Amino acid sequence: MSSQYSIRELSQEFDVTTRTLRFYEEKGLLSPARSGQNRTYSATDRARLILILRGKTLGLSLEQSTDLIAMYDPASNNKRQLETLIEKIQSRRHQLEAQKHELERMIVDLESWEERTSTAMENKAKSKKVN
Repeated sequence: MSSQYSIRELSQEFDVTTRTLRFYEEKGLLSPARSGQNRTYSATDRARLILILRGKTLGLSLEQSTDLIAMYDPASNNKRQLETLIEKIQSRRHQLEAQKHELERMIVDLESWEERTSTAMENKAKSKKVN
């Protein structure tokens, strides 16, 4: 595996646009070397991109991912970073579970209203035939 990557290589490997990579650069998350208009990303930039995209997949904000990346401290086995990540994952899971519960409740309500409306339509149709 190479230790230097072009913007095109990273964008293709991770299926993101070059604009996305430049955005992360503007936010200070990636720091490619510049040679004129060309950007050269390091293995560290690649690893940071992996973490950013993983955070996105987990539903973390860019700010949350940035905070987690900044906690990187190999001298401490990254204990604080990992504990914080677990907290954020648990929080996100609880949020999604609450949304799931609300959606399930809404589906039950919709089914009930659909049934009532269908019954009302049938009753109106029957009453018209009787008259």
